Amino acid sequence: MKPAAFILLATALVLGACAPVSQTVDKAEKESSAYIQNKGSDTMVNLALLWAEAYQKENPDVRISVTGGGSGTGITALMTNTVDIANASRAIKPEEIAEAKKQGFEPVQFVVARDAIGVIVHPSNPVDHLTLKQVSDIYQGKINNWSEVGGEDRPIVRLSRESNSGTHVYFLETVIRMGNSKSKDLFSESTLLLPSSEGIIAEVHDNPNAIGYDGLGYITKDVKLLAMAKTEGSEYVLPSVETVNQNRYPISRDLYMYTHGQPAGALKTYLDWILKPEAQQIVADSGFVPVYVPGK
Repeated sequence: MKPAAFILLATALVLGACAPVSQTVDKAEKESSAYIQNKGSDTMVNLALLWAEAYQKENPDVRISVTGGGSGTGITALMTNTVDIANASRAIKPEEIAEAKKQGFEPVQFVVARDAIGVIVHPSNPVDHLTLKQVSDIYQGKINNWSEVGGEDRPIVRLSRESNSGTHVYFLETVIRMGNSKSKDLFSESTLLLPSSEGIIAEVHDNPNAIGYDGLGYITKDVKLLAMAKTEGSEYVLPSVETVNQNRYPISRDLYMYTHGQPAGALKTYLDWILKPEAQQIVADSGFVPVYVPGK
């Protein structure tokens, strides 16, 4: 055989050997492992990442992808069947359920944890408690100075999550509208909308005039939590695992995962695990409230 022909044949054999090996490995990996796509609530994203990490250590044949973007983003992805799990810090809306049914599927809801929404201010702010009505009036622009609620003569700077956030929707319905489904009350136009929970914390820490709200699992010692009362004259309560479980803190909610119809196989096994003691301990360690209370 001529040297040139031998080189060409050897090259062809090498290339021919390499390509099928790679393709065979990729195919075998896909066949032997499960891939779960998990998207949505920014409130839940760190918790979901911790769950995924812990689960994959015990189940290396399962790959779990977790991304945020907001509850609305996750539910939209569920509608287009581009995710396996949509994380949401609010309940799915009736119109979203109706749209899902039009597309031929029923969203299935799982309550995977609970959360409290803490109202926060700068540590130097002398105000340490408010009623739901006062917070509602602040965010609607009816109260504009801290002196109106027992603080110093300073303008109030309102901070909120963006409208695609489940936390934004929950706060609007529960605090600003105070549970009145017929209310049309909205955030004041002067409210600054921030894209992340961490952004709310950072801005409140840096601005002595600011007020914000955030999920309990994101609140740090860099800000001051306010005790909340349902009405004037009722008990002022700080958010905690205990006060949420005792139904004493007035701004608490469930955290959800939604699937595109009834889950099966590896997806169902993963969701079952999330509700077990090991995964619910991760909930408690992350500052959220377990739906299963570890140790009880």
